This record gives sequence, C-alpha cells and structure tokens, in this order.
Amino acid sequence: MISITLNGKPRDLDGDLPLPDLLAALNVNPRLVAVAVDGEVVPKREYDTITIRDGDVIEIVRMVGGGEATPDPRPPTPDAGASIVIAGAGIIGCAIAYELSRRGLRCLLLDSRRAGMAATNAAAGVLAPLAEFQRPGALVRLGLESLRLYPAWVDRLREDAPDIDVEFVRNGVLRVAFDDEELAALRLGLRYRDELGVELLELDAAALREAEPRLSERIVGGLLCPEEGQVSNQLFTLALSRAAEKRGARVVEGAPVLGFTKRGGRVTGVRTPRGDFACDHLVLAAGPWTHSLAAKLGVDVPTRPMRGQMVAFGGMLTPVHQPVWGARGYVLPRANGLVFAGSTVEDVGFRIRTTKAGLAGVRRAAFEIVPQLRHAREHFSWAGLRPGSPDGLPIMGPLPGWDNVTVATGHFRNGILLAPISGQLIAQLITNRRSPEALASFAPDRFSKMP
Repeated sequence: MISITLNGKPRDLDGDLPLPDLLAALNVNPRLVAVAVDGEVVPKREYDTITIRDGDVIEIVRMVGGGEATPDPRPPTPDAGASIVIAGAGIIGCAIAYELSRRGLRCLLLDSRRAGMAATNAAAGVLAPLAEFQRPGALVRLGLESLRLYPAWVDRLREDAPDIDVEFVRNGVLRVAFDDEELAALRLGLRYRDELGVELLELDAAALREAEPRLSERIVGGLLCPEEGQVSNQLFTLALSRAAEKRGARVVEGAPVLGFTKRGGRVTGVRTPRGDFACDHLVLAAGPWTHSLAAKLGVDVPTRPMRGQMVAFGGMLTPVHQPVWGARGYVLPRANGLVFAGSTVEDVGFRIRTTKAGLAGVRRAAFEIVPQLRHAREHFSWAGLRPGSPDGLPIMGPLPGWDNVTVATGHFRNGILLAPISGQLIAQLITNRRSPEALASFAPDRFSKMP
C-alpha cells in the first residue's frame, strides 16, 4: 500500500503503479490531460517511463474545456494576455498581483491548484520576524519592515474585500525557555532591541504564568515581543486575490505552466492546458516549484521543498491567548477556537503527506509548552511544502539572462510575514524597471549557477 496526493487530495494505491495504468484506473484519456509529478510536467512521450511511488504528488489537469481538475468554470480565451503574468497564486503571488493592480497594471495569476492551497495553506500565520533570535541580518530587517506594513494593508483590504476578516491581531509572540541554557540563548536577542527598534520584555516564570496560566510549570522564563502577532494565512490570501480581482486582475486555477514562448531574451507568452497567455512581464512565484519553471528558461533557481507537519487541537477552552514559541515547536490560538501546533522541518522532496513520526514530534513539542493539550481533541493534521533556499534567504529579483522575468520565491517559513514587503518591492521593480536596493541581499544572481 502506498499513499499519494492526487489533485490536492490524499489517495491510497495498492502499490507502485505505472503512470498509464493510473490514468486507466481513473478512466482518464491521456491525450486529453496534462500530468505533473512532484511539480514537473511529464511530456506525453515519457508517460510509459514514469512509475508512481509512495509520497508522489500528482496533478492531472484536463486540457481546455473544464473538468474536475479545472476549478475555474470560465474557459480562458486562447492568447488572452495580461501585462503581467504571475506563475503561482500563493500568498506571495497574490500580494504581488494586489500591489500591481493597485498601481493600475493588468495581472493574470496562474496556478496548477486552487489559489493559496500549497505552501500558503500549510502555514500557521505567525508574524514573528525575530524568529529564533539569530543575529539580526537582512532577513530580520525585511521581516520587521513587512510586519510594520501589515496594519495599512489590512485597512486597505477592509475596503477592497469588506466581507473577509483576515483575523490580524498584534497580540505579541511569547518565547519560552525550559532551562538556563535556553534562557541565555533568548537573552542574546535583548542586545539588538535598540538597534532594531523593537520592544522586548523579559519575563520570569511567575510573570509568564500570570500572562498565560496554562503554560508548563517547567518553563523558567521567556521574552515577549508585543509588536509581533498573527493573521489567518488562508483568509489573508483570499482577501488579496479578491481585492486584486476587484481591481482587474484575473486568477486562472487548474493551469500548470507547461512552457514559454520566447523572443530575443524576453518571454512573450506562457503555455498552459487551459490556453496560451501573452505577457509583457513574467513573475515566477511558484514556491518550491519555481525551480522547475526557471529551468525551462535555462536558469537554476535553487529553491527546494521543505515539508512542515502541523496539528489542530480543539474541544476545550483555548488554553493560550497568543502564539507561544519554544525551542522545539510552537502553539497559537485561532479565532475559531482551535489551537494550531507545529511544526516539522523536513527535506524529503515533494512528499506532501503527514507521518506518524512527524506528528508525534509536533504533539510532544505542544504538550511540553501546554500540558493541558494532552486532553484536547485532535481535529485534524496536515502537511505542506515550504520553499527553502541554500542560504535560508528569499530569492527575489530579476531572473539572470532575461529582460522581463522576475523571481519571488524561497521565503521558507516566512511567506505569510513577508507577503506585504515582497508585493511592494516586486511591484516597484516592475514599474520602475530597476531592482530596489532592499532586494540586493536576495538577488537570484547570487547563486550564479546554470543547470
């Protein structure tokens, strides 16, 4: 027995299966579909060489004409173009589309899945640029700048998408230590609070439990950053896409990118099973799948999938009032009364599935922080793929060798946090035709590799 993900849903098979046999079992005519395995579109001539194995992620998309895997009921007009085509409708792609549409530019968002259903859907929604209190660098500063953009973005979204509450709140993020060594590591962050202009408060064990009575008695102290907080990653992405559409953008789901048309160092069009789309500028914002898209243009963008597993607890009064971050995991309350716990970091390729070992580790970390969660009901668990990079930094800027292609990927665990600043900077790059200075540390050419 093996487990695969088929069009975003888990499915069990009796064992390894040749791709043609899978299509036959699904009663799918191979001539009428496009198939992607682990983010890579398979040429029809290679179908006979592909075997589906445990953990594979399969996307089967019907060619133009609708069907179960093409959620958008409106068939796109062939060659229907937009000034800017964005490959990837996760939170980064949607933020870019929203910011560009606010500037009066026409955008088309393409995604092989439903918008926001890949890395974005797997996130918890913690807005914590200080993360593990490493020495402040370009990423911490970018995260703080993005966090400070959030209130203005949320206010605009209340006007542009008034029916969606994104559940943004600055309720502070609490970092806790279980021994003196962990507490000493947390205290290292205090030396940078003036340099970064953030408020950091050290709390002893008594003060911590006064703020959060359900915390473990083993906790010896911690730090609170009142400026940090949380947001609903799903609702924020939905609001961005709705607001962008309201301003003229278009989202086409069930449309994996099959290839590009090129002329003289420029991409002039994008090919998908749902039609071909002309473009003046292309943005590659497909998370870990950006690597395969850039490879079609002869450039190595070394982002890779990093799996994260999470658990949702409920059936009890919410035991915490704010995100609580420990050395081995974190918990945070959601507006619907659930408590999310996470998360693993696993370099296992494109395997979007939970594992017994991974979920056991998430539970242990959650119970360590809040022992009461042992008595909660586990509502559901899930896994997702975050886009990592070799140096842990986002990859944003012009794609080397191409005049009109921009990359926005590699955000790893910070995609939700960095959405506003990423949307703003990429929009500035495209409209001003030059890369903002703030993107210098994240430029794709820093890797300077060709496949």
